[in-house]
Amino acid sequence: MKCIKILSTTAILGYGFPLASFEAGIKMKPDVIAVDAGSTDPGPYYLGAGISFTDYLAVKRDLSIMIQAGIEHAIPVLIGSAGGSGAKPHLDWTVNIINEIAVENNLHFKMAVIEADFDKKFVLEEFAKGKVRPLYPAPECTEEDITESTHIVGQMGVEPFIKALQDGAQVICAGRSYDPTMFAALPILKGFDKGLALHCGKILECAAIASNPGSGSDCMFGTIYEDSFVLQTLNPIRKCTTLSVSAHTLYEKTNPYLLPGPGGTIDLQNTTFTQLDEDRVEVKGSRFIESDVYTIKLEGAKCVGYRTVSIAGSRDPIFIKEVDNIIEAVNLRVKDNFKDLSHYHLNFKIYGKNGVMGELEPVKEISSHELCIVVDAVAQSQEVANTICGFARSTMLHYGYSGRISTAGNLAFPYSPSDFKVGAVYNFSLYHLIEVNDPIGIFKQTMLEL
Repeated sequence: MKCIKILSTTAILGYGFPLASFEAGIKMKPDVIAVDAGSTDPGPYYLGAGISFTDYLAVKRDLSIMIQAGIEHAIPVLIGSAGGSGAKPHLDWTVNIINEIAVENNLHFKMAVIEADFDKKFVLEEFAKGKVRPLYPAPECTEEDITESTHIVGQMGVEPFIKALQDGAQVICAGRSYDPTMFAALPILKGFDKGLALHCGKILECAAIASNPGSGSDCMFGTIYEDSFVLQTLNPIRKCTTLSVSAHTLYEKTNPYLLPGPGGTIDLQNTTFTQLDEDRVEVKGSRFIESDVYTIKLEGAKCVGYRTVSIAGSRDPIFIKEVDNIIEAVNLRVKDNFKDLSHYHLNFKIYGKNGVMGELEPVKEISSHELCIVVDAVAQSQEVANTICGFARSTMLHYGYSGRISTAGNLAFPYSPSDFKVGAVYNFSLYHLIEVNDPIGIFKQTMLEL
């Protein structure tokens, strides 16, 4: 039966995978080895700063295993969202690692490098034409959001990957990519259904997270047929179930039936999940609806200030009872002492009381016997952030609240120094869609002979 077999190594490149799982996948003779290397989950800092949120040695370990096996068995290796955020610095970082692997292991192969960066001038021109719009719930962007972004990337679809495969690339290292892209490109190139290929890729991009028990550090195997795809794990301690696979289909979605992406939407309204045996799940009925206009998601980040934090604990039941009043009083004291400093933000995160959910926390009564307090100051300069954090910390340390018994200090500090100069802080400046006419040409592609 005609099929395409896909080996997904890990949820994010650098998260690792058991060698035994990978070798089990290779024994099944996959047509492609693929991995998603990035995400916006860690926040805007890494895109803005141009550094990877995954570690060099961990990424090199994963890539070394994947590329050596790919070259030995003539299996193309596809990497998307290189370096975590997929901008030029992240892509160059990953390409350098691949170069090292090739030299150290005497490997010879063709590698396509696909850049995902968007030129600010181009984005400004398209913005002026009304071709840039927010992706809900992002606000409308401004010219300043575009010009002040340190890096702007677009999530490429399958088309640039397909071109690279057609050009003979044995390894593809691409910048920011739509998550299913590197898994779906070869099946779509070979004529398999686009909806099934993209849905399969949507699940494979997180590897064994879609199994039970789930893991982001283990492999997953997908086989795409003409009217279905089948998922299975490669580790005997994990199983694919209809529950684990269908649940992961709902992952990171606002609509359970529709998943929009570059060039269209995956329609899951008629999708079915069938347990074939204890290890495998068959999926049918997913289809792709082409959009009238081809849009690409833009991501940009800009520096909005500098951060200093202080971490402390309290186990005093009277302090814990009065903590809201204490925070209010400390805020007022900071404002009074620094009336001339208006461009700063001071926030207290109280773990043990709304630290995770904030105002959305449904449990209003504190039941904790201790609290972790994070004093978070952001300002236009590191010096001002240091000042605001330090003053807030010392004020809270010695604040005389109602019912206080000890005067030695209200807080316990696990570290010395107590204040951490975090450095630059970034916000997402762009989380928008842009209309494009050419989903291939918009992304610069270079073929290298390693």
